[in-house]
Amino acid sequence: MQKTLMEIYHKMLNSCGPQHWWPADEPFEVIIGAILTQNTNWSNVEKAINNLKAEKLLTPKQLAQIDIKKLAQLIKPAGYFNIKAKRLKNFLKWFTETYEGNIEILLKQPKNKLREELLSVNGIGRETADSIVLYAAGQPSFVIDTYTYRIFARHKLIPEETSYDEIKTFFEDGLPEDASLFNEYHALIVKIGKEYCKKTNPLCDGCPLKGINNFPEE
Repeated sequence: MQKTLMEIYHKMLNSCGPQHWWPADEPFEVIIGAILTQNTNWSNVEKAINNLKAEKLLTPKQLAQIDIKKLAQLIKPAGYFNIKAKRLKNFLKWFTETYEGNIEILLKQPKNKLREELLSVNGIGRETADSIVLYAAGQPSFVIDTYTYRIFARHKLIPEETSYDEIKTFFEDGLPEDASLFNEYHALIVKIGKEYCKKTNPLCDGCPLKGINNFPEE
């Protein structure tokens, strides 16, 4: 399966080029973006983050102190702003109490410990936790999203009834344990999902992955 997964990777990379993802100035911004991007697109998250930057609030200390109602208004472009404001506050409370707001100490935690701790925070699910571990901490934790499921289920590389953890294991067992590879691989999946493997009316004829279900398994 590793050969198949790497062939898929190179097909995407050759077609789309490097994605340079995650777009952020520093790790804390990645974390905030990962929480805000739930159930919305990235352009909306960028607007919310720019609002926080304009108010000079994109630091753990400032965000922890800001009134939750004001925070909700600033992140309004990201949608579900009242819920996401609570999720940000939940994370910041945990982060301040557990790591005294020190981002370096947080991100130096072992991968599995960091992931489990993040999952203990109300409002942080598996995709968000894996995004933080991979893109903020730079540790190899493969991120699974709707594009990943859609692409690989349509090409019959995973069963239609497959859980998040099963798909994650599928990738992590089938690829070299390399954070930079996981980073680029997931970013390319998102690119293919948005441009070709759409939820309705997929553009199969022009897709770089057309026919991948015919690859032999090892």
